[in-house]
Amino acid sequence: MELYRGRRLWVEKKLFQLPDGQEKEAVVVHPGDAVVILPHEGDEFLFIKQWRSPIGSYIFEAPAGTMEEGEDPMQTAERELIEETGMAAGSMTALGYIYTTPGFTDERLWLFEATDLVPSREYSPDEDEVIEPVRFTSPQIRDMIRSGQIVDAKTICIFYRWMCGCSDE
Repeated sequence: MELYRGRRLWVEKKLFQLPDGQEKEAVVVHPGDAVVILPHEGDEFLFIKQWRSPIGSYIFEAPAGTMEEGEDPMQTAERELIEETGMAAGSMTALGYIYTTPGFTDERLWLFEATDLVPSREYSPDEDEVIEPVRFTSPQIRDMIRSGQIVDAKTICIFYRWMCGCSDE
């Protein structure tokens, strides 16, 4: 049963069957899938410094965004990289996906590594976003995660996935 539908998500109450056969009712939030991109050239990574109104501050994060209707994850990653950084990737590698909060949502974040970066002529940032591209080295990022300067979960996840050498190859 649908409880709410808005511009960015919808909420429903569903009946699930547990592994032991029991049934359980739960509320599930469906925000749609999104992508996170880890753009880099060698050991220099392109992140963004973005104002996040819900927390009332700037944070450092990997470029990311919501999939639009009709897009596949790769298309979304290519579009979001240009929108948020002004750079296009000559090579985009899928690193799998993660679930954001599987206790109440089915949202997946598709992870991509972007290399061979070149300036894009299609760069046009969203009007409602306050974003500044910034560059960090791998040691700087590790230090910033340890010190609490990088607190964005999706950014920490994609950086760690990349450090582990995980890819579709």
